[in-house]
Amino acid sequence: MKRTRETLPEPLAVIGGMRTPFAKAFGQLSSVPADELGRVAVTAALDRTGLKPEQVDEVIFGNVASPPNTANVSRVIALRAGVPQDRPAHTVHRNCASGMEAIVAGWQAILDGRAEIIVAGGTESMSNVPLLWDPRVKDLLLEMSRQKSVFGKMRVMARFRPSMLSPIPALQLGLTDPICGLNMGQTAELLAKDFGITRQEQDQFALRSHQRAIATWERCFYKGETAPITLANGKTIEKDSGPRAGQTIEALAKLKPLFEPSTGSVTAGNSCPITDGACALVLMPASRARTLGLTPLGYIRDYAVKGCEPQRMGLGPVHATQDLMARNGLSLSEFDLIEINEAFAAQVIACQRAFASDKFAEEHFGRTKALGEVPDDKLNVNGGAIAIGHPVGTTGARLVLTLLRSLKEKNLKQGLATLCIGGGQGMAMWLDTSND
Repeated sequence: MKRTRETLPEPLAVIGGMRTPFAKAFGQLSSVPADELGRVAVTAALDRTGLKPEQVDEVIFGNVASPPNTANVSRVIALRAGVPQDRPAHTVHRNCASGMEAIVAGWQAILDGRAEIIVAGGTESMSNVPLLWDPRVKDLLLEMSRQKSVFGKMRVMARFRPSMLSPIPALQLGLTDPICGLNMGQTAELLAKDFGITRQEQDQFALRSHQRAIATWERCFYKGETAPITLANGKTIEKDSGPRAGQTIEALAKLKPLFEPSTGSVTAGNSCPITDGACALVLMPASRARTLGLTPLGYIRDYAVKGCEPQRMGLGPVHATQDLMARNGLSLSEFDLIEINEAFAAQVIACQRAFASDKFAEEHFGRTKALGEVPDDKLNVNGGAIAIGHPVGTTGARLVLTLLRSLKEKNLKQGLATLCIGGGQGMAMWLDTSND
């Protein structure tokens, strides 16, 4: 049976959460594996909420680039964070929305009566996505292992060619959609053309993301959700590495297009960086929070997931938000703050224009009027992924944490957190700071 506003379950209480600093891949956190990033986030989240590991019934984390030496990374995170070994844990994967999907999976575990207190979130070490080798190398190595004599092994080795040893970045493969054949940057270029988005508009959007993120760090807002990490060499990382205090429109304008060198407009400067980081949230029914005397950071009232064209995956937030609003009789104007993950500046601007387009609403949703406006002063008010980064399995949880804290800080009530998903999907969550 499809969910309706009348059949929605009790809102899910988000008691609190914490994240690690986000760092550009192959940089400050490259030596920290995904399970350790997750452990730091879980430990910090429990400390922040005053709960102990033994009170946790289940741990669920999103992760996309599954570490080859850490199967079911959520289970490893749980045990290393001190959660008793009789408490289950599992890992979920919905590309860029994996961290948000972990929250939904936690909510479902609560609704099923399987658990009451859940730690959910996401972790990603994009620095440690492995390099792959030509399949012929594997075949030859297997054949060589079957040879009984040294001479037989040498015969097989003689068939090796230097060209076989060129590594294939798994990260590059993972960011390319096998259905439409486009990488994520190329899908952003398509949206820039569809909606007539200029290079200057994208660079201005990117500059604003950096300016807002820097201002947010300077007033210590992000410090309230970020747990420091101490590296093996004794160095402590306390802040996101991505935001640039000295970023200028002139510097952004000098960058060359990455995906369509001759005619494109999507650059490294107006795209999110490849990033390492983790985030964890403590979840429970609102009734359980009252029993424990806990004041939730906020509540999740409903969510929606929707598919769309893989080659226009960046419009996923519009499709998912349409479903969310239609089911609950909401309008965009009712959301006090909105977070749309900044995979690319062109992608977020395209969503803004699609939301405001009567034509888009009619063609895709059979509506006579547009969904509404997403004004700049409500959107990503503390900066977004272009500045702070997008660890793909983590971001969905980070959006929820940051948005609830932003609403609380400004004494506002309702928020929308949404993001596009590689492969052609979108996910959206309706957040509320009260349980009225």
